[in-house]
Amino acid sequence: MKVKKYVASSMGEAMKQIRSELGSDAVILNSREVFTGGLLGFFKKRNIEVLAAIDEKPKQQQVPIIKQKQIKPLEAAPLLQKEKILELKVNEAKQKPPKEVVKELNELKNMIRNLSTTNHTATPSYPTVLQMLQKILTDQEVEQSIQESILTTLLEKWYVGGSNASIDEVYGWLEKELAQRIAHIPFGGISFSKKFVNVVGPTGVGKTTTLAKIAAECVITHKKKVAFITTDTYRIAAIDQLKTYAKILNVPMEVCYSIDDFKKATQDFSDYDVVLIDTAGRNFRNKQYVEDLKEVIDFEHDMETFLVLSLTSKQRDMEDIFNQFSLIHIDKFIFTKADETSSYGSMYNMLTKYSKGVAYMTNGQNVPDDMVATKPNIIAKMIIGVE
Repeated sequence: MKVKKYVASSMGEAMKQIRSELGSDAVILNSREVFTGGLLGFFKKRNIEVLAAIDEKPKQQQVPIIKQKQIKPLEAAPLLQKEKILELKVNEAKQKPPKEVVKELNELKNMIRNLSTTNHTATPSYPTVLQMLQKILTDQEVEQSIQESILTTLLEKWYVGGSNASIDEVYGWLEKELAQRIAHIPFGGISFSKKFVNVVGPTGVGKTTTLAKIAAECVITHKKKVAFITTDTYRIAAIDQLKTYAKILNVPMEVCYSIDDFKKATQDFSDYDVVLIDTAGRNFRNKQYVEDLKEVIDFEHDMETFLVLSLTSKQRDMEDIFNQFSLIHIDKFIFTKADETSSYGSMYNMLTKYSKGVAYMTNGQNVPDDMVATKPNIIAKMIIGVE
């Protein structure tokens, strides 16, 4: 592939030069305004710098190009560049030895990554089947940067060897790619490596109900000796609710108003396998709330902490909540109200951004039911709508 830079007074003049030298099959890779000349920094002349390319193979050997809608010349580069470059580069790579093919593909990845980061305002153009996947990710509110990274990988796979793949196969690519990108993050419920399990989060996300579900799992499934501690002294109803669950599960419970109360309760429960701690849900925008928690709970001693977030919350609110609770160590997320939404992209964004896994996901109010331990492939299936 031959690549050349042109500088002209206008886009029209640049196009004339490109057609004259490279021919009508040339592709515009990038264009930008540049200023040259001038005196002492003044009276500089505005020009257009255009990067163009042409495949030097005979015309009949070139890969057919998918037609695009008519757009202005300055807009053409960001919309067409990924697809055109891929077709030209892949066609070249297929004619080379295996080692050179690997090198070409690595260069191709870097080229696409650079083009994506330098053209923030442009929406890349994908083959029809990948546009379907793009719509799924957009509808699920997966962040744009994550979308582009995923689709770039799938676009390479499509042109290198999968252009004849069925829709089901392409959906499988997306599911696998989504799962692989979060596979390195720890998932799963209580590890039982720590004696104390603490759940924190804002008001209204279902912390107390979720804690009761975890307790039921520990007692019924894992046959553990369990106790409750609650520091939610702001709501009488919350204490009564947890007392009800404690009575049903036949486990003891202590109410703690201070760090001294907490230390005494931990001593009283020294022979228990797991001590589950409920905290007050208050306005997460108040930084003093987290400080208050540290006044009552000893987070440094044998503690596993889960941050509870509702899937009905906005992405920005989830991030604000996480940042507020960053004063204490968060081991994993618990996502609630999965049954009250059909959009799970915000969950995927949080996992990717903060590298925190999911301990549990809840999908209803029933105790001990309506709670599942989550894995990367389950989240991937939820996003593409097959779970």
